[in-house]
Order: sequence, then structure tokens, then C-alpha cells
Amino acid sequence: MKLFVDNLTHVDFSYLHPERGLLGESWAVNLVLDGSLDTQGMICDFGVVKRRVKQWLDDQVDHRLVVPAQMERLTLEQDQGRTRVEWRYPSGERFICDAPEQAIAAVPLAEIDELGLAQWCRDQLLALFPDQVRGVDLAFVPESIDGHFYHYSHGLQQHDGNCQRIAHGHRSRIEIYRNDQRDEALEGIWAERFRDIYIGTRSHLQAESAEEHHYAYTAPQGEFELILPASVCYLMDSESTVEQIAAHLAEELQAEYPHDRIIVRAFEGIGKGAIAGDIA
Repeated sequence: MKLFVDNLTHVDFSYLHPERGLLGESWAVNLVLDGSLDTQGMICDFGVVKRRVKQWLDDQVDHRLVVPAQMERLTLEQDQGRTRVEWRYPSGERFICDAPEQAIAAVPLAEIDELGLAQWCRDQLLALFPDQVRGVDLAFVPESIDGHFYHYSHGLQQHDGNCQRIAHGHRSRIEIYRNDQRDEALEGIWAERFRDIYIGTRSHLQAESAEEHHYAYTAPQGEFELILPASVCYLMDSESTVEQIAAHLAEELQAEYPHDRIIVRAFEGIGKGAIAGDIA
């Protein structure tokens, strides 16, 4: 007998890609349990399944920087409740992230993808369930997007929860309406501009050059630091919440097309986001 839960939850996180560098990602989660029936005629109560798996994923993957520990050109140090990651892009630029240990997950892989990370999770999830559960099959599923999207990473210093972590991210759709008509050309321009981007807040910037950005801040979970190439950074004057991103895009587009009615729907991962522009 098998028990399945489709779209159990979503995970939003960033990871290091061996060529593209820091990459924001969002995946849906599907789960199948294999086992025998208990005295209630169940493999396991749906409420228990959803609560335990979501809590585990929230702790181990969601809103973290996931680092493949076997990646080339990588140095990983863990000491006194902190984790420091140093890595070089193929072209030689450096990536450094120093953060509280709960903000970074090191997994024993050479590269992160949905299959490898799912297997790492499956190996640990079985311990969450009663004896009649004999197997766990977890799958990460990227959203099917018919249109333009981008991967972005960020950190929200002022957030009370896990969004304060300096290098977490999302894979996000974008919709731009110009005079009430969808403008896919503009969507493509901004999706390409934000491709594999780190959206930084100017007040977090400690040092800036043509080659490199250095961000740092203190938040409730501790001190965070991030250094990465300037070429993969986009600066905003405000915190990079999805509301502020949508407002920023709408302002930029309105300045470019002052006589047009502009509306922006910016997504933060799967099925959520913000609307800004001429929406009165």
C-alpha cells in the first residue's frame, strides 16, 4: 500500500551551481510513503505526514544556501555555530558567504539538482515515521512556466523569520502589462536582466568596485556576510521584498513609458507575489 501527497509544500532556497554560481530556486514537493496499515486502517495520518515533512524541509532546505560539499574549488569551514563558504567561479571571481550555521546546508554532492537533493532528503526522512512506514519517496518538481522567469537571490535584514538569511532565493515568473496588454518583450528583457541575479540592498553594501560587491549586516539570527562578483548583482535602495521589487520594476517601466499604464505582477517563487503600478 502507498500513500501520496502531491504539492505537499514548496521550498525556496539558493544553491551554488558549478558554472552559474549563486542560483535562486523554488520547487514544489511531492511525497509517497510505502508501508502497511495500522489499527486505524492508515499508513500514516495525512496531518502527521504533512506537518513532519514540512517542518523537516523548513529546517533543512527552505530559505537556506544549499552548498554541494564535493564541489570543485570549494572550501567549507564550520566552527562555533557559524559556516563559511569560499568558492571560485570558473572565470576566477570569488564567492564568500559567512553566516550562522542554520543559514547554510552542506550536502554530500558534487552538484545540486532536484534528483540528487531529493535522494539526500529521502535518506533522512524515514526516521520521522512509525514502523509501518517502510519507504519514503520524495520528489522536487520545478514549476512549469509558460513564459519568462528568472532566478534571484537576496536577504532581508529587517525580516523576523528566515528571509533574513543573506543568500536565499527563488525561481520566479514575471508579468508586465502595458495599457492592459501583456508585454512579453518587456518581460523577456527584465527576466534576462535578472537572470541568476543577487538583488542587493544599498544599505547592506560595505564595499563596491567594478569587480566585486561586499554585503554585510546584523539580523536577529546573527551576523551575515556575502562577497560575489559585481556582474551578478543588482542594487535597490530598499529592502528586496517582492512588494518592493514589483514597485521598483513598475517605477522603472513607468519612467521609460510615461504615457502608458504599467502594471507589474512579480512572483516570489510558486503561486505568490505582489502587484504594483497603476492598479487603482
